[in-house]
Parts: sequence; C-alpha cells; structure tokens
Amino acid sequence: MGLELYLDLISQPSRTVYIFAKKNGIPFKLRTVELLKGQHLSKEFFPVNSLQRVPTLKDGDFVLSQSVAILIYLSFKYQTADHWYPSDLQARVRIHEYLGWHADRIRGTFGVPLWAKVLAPLIGVQVPEEKVKHNRTNIDNALQHLEDKFLGHRSFLTSQQVTLADIMALEELMQVVAVGYNLFEGRPRLAAWRERVEAFLGIDLCQEVRVPILNILEEAAKKTLPEPSPEFYTNMLHRISRIP
Repeated sequence: MGLELYLDLISQPSRTVYIFAKKNGIPFKLRTVELLKGQHLSKEFFPVNSLQRVPTLKDGDFVLSQSVAILIYLSFKYQTADHWYPSDLQARVRIHEYLGWHADRIRGTFGVPLWAKVLAPLIGVQVPEEKVKHNRTNIDNALQHLEDKFLGHRSFLTSQQVTLADIMALEELMQVVAVGYNLFEGRPRLAAWRERVEAFLGIDLCQEVRVPILNILEEAAKKTLPEPSPEFYTNMLHRISRIP
C-alpha cells in the first residue's frame, strides 16, 4: 500500500496537507474521515491513529499525525522545491517562528466562528454574544500582527517565495471567510498576499479543496449536515465550553 492521507476537507490542516500533496504531484490515496459523523472517534480509525485526529499520514507501517510534521515529512521524502521548506537555516527557522505564533494566535482563534455559526447550533447550543465579540477582536488583532510582523512588505509571509507558512495561514483565514466574515476587506496587503498565494497554487486547486467548507453555511441552513455521533456530541460540548 502506498501513501495514504486521512483527511476531512472541512478541517483547515487537512486542506493544507491536501493542497501541498496535490501541488507537488505527490501520489496518495485519500481516506476521508468525516469529523461531523465522529468517524475519527470510531473503533475503525483508532488503530490508524490513537490520537483520533486528522490529518493523519500512513506510509506503509509509518503513521504520522499533526499537519506541520506531515508537511515536513512530505517535503523531505518527495524532495519538493526548496522554497517550501528551505535548506538555509535562517530561512527555515523563520517558517518555524511563524508556525509557533500560528499555533498560539491563529489555530484556536480562527476556528471559533465556525463553531459559533454552524457547529454549536447544530447540537442546539448558542455561543454567548460576548464570546463572539471577544473572538472577533482577537481575530482582528491577530490579522494586524500577521500583516505587520510576518508579511510586512514581502510578497509572502516569511520570504519572497511561497513556503509552508503561507498555505498553513491561508486555509485558517479561509475558515473564517467561509462563515461570512470577509477578513480581507479593508486589508489590501493581506488581500494581495492571498491573491499571490492562490495564483501560485492554482485557482482550480483552491476551489476544489474548499468546496466542503464554502458550502457549509448553505448545508446548515438546509439542515443537510450529518447529525453528530453521540461520542462526538460530547467532544463538541467540551470544545464549545472552552471558547474564551
């Protein structure tokens, strides 16, 4: 069995891994794990990844989770172009500098609007308005730091070429766009960066990978989203309770 990627494209890190593999012509078998159905918590998925998370990579007997680790593994194994994850030490650690900040300031913050507008209502829960407003402030502050500290006057986040940092960041931002907050409006530098990244990746690939997330509001309105499994329902309540 060749390379297998266990993904759900409503997940930002899953989309990042999918984009990277497709853009670099890496052959893989897509194994879709539907998060809303709780398939990542199933007994069938547990032997694949006991952490019960996607994305997950399986390469023969080798199993790897966490999107950054997967991207680095793929870049080395398939010897992708140096700009993605440069061999130059200082250029490489700039990517890690961003990814560390991304984990602290982007990852947990930019997923909240989806929970507030879609996932919490799906199980009959309302996220308090003060938490929604607090999150919006945190998003705006993070975007300002993203522009000023990491983008600056460069073409891309850490250099003049696309890196792993750019695709990680863009898919997190698109998660917010998908639920109706156009965070690129009024931010011309950030909007131009998005256009450059998408032009490099290819518009068709970007549209393909985002179909599930860009349709999620419509599916929620039509009540066609899958009903969460009992196991995932408990996890969802816990996640909602942790929204600051």
